[in-house]
Amino acid sequence: MLKEIVDNMPKATEITATRAEQVFAQLQAAIIRGELAPGSKISEQDLADTYGISRGPLREALNRLEGQKLLVRMPHVGARVVSLGKRELEELYDVRAELEGMACRLAAARMSRDELDALYAVLQTHEQDPQFQAGTAYFEQDGDYDFHYRIISASGNETLKKLLCDDLYQLVRMYRIRFSSVPKRPQTALSEHYRIVDALAAGDGELAELLMRRHIQASKRNMASHFDDAHTEDTP
Repeated sequence: MLKEIVDNMPKATEITATRAEQVFAQLQAAIIRGELAPGSKISEQDLADTYGISRGPLREALNRLEGQKLLVRMPHVGARVVSLGKRELEELYDVRAELEGMACRLAAARMSRDELDALYAVLQTHEQDPQFQAGTAYFEQDGDYDFHYRIISASGNETLKKLLCDDLYQLVRMYRIRFSSVPKRPQTALSEHYRIVDALAAGDGELAELLMRRHIQASKRNMASHFDDAHTEDTP
């Protein structure tokens, strides 16, 4: 009996791995929500003390965040939260507009009725979010609750999915959240999302692609017009 209990107990390596995963998720969320401001220095000792984790698993979590482009390592400085300049952000939005437009065109020819219904349901969830109804922010969750993520996944193009749902995904989310609370932008964005889904439901790939490009370019203009204010808030 005792042997069975011991055999079923989590091993030390499993506990460490679980804790490292928890810390990774907590740090990722803190960066994306802006609780760890862009450009802020990351102290391994402070984080180890705060989260009660040893340096090994912590470094593993930091390496994963660096792989998601949320952290950058600078010579003689160490790790910092990523902080993109205005021009870098504009280029990122331009890349998104082209690639997500393509994803829309491909998805229009491939999405099933069930997938379209699920996409409409996602938008209804967004519409019912208390922060959205208060006009303070757009609903921001990742994966299947993310309008953009679902369309990219439905495109059927694995290269697009890797670029937009893996390599750049969390970095893009960080800045989408950062600029989604501008007055009137949440309502405008939702209206644009509905028009895109209507085009997908009609199987009109050209229109869906055009609407997605316009939507992301509108987000780019929103970012550019409020970038300086947000940058000032981040400055110590």
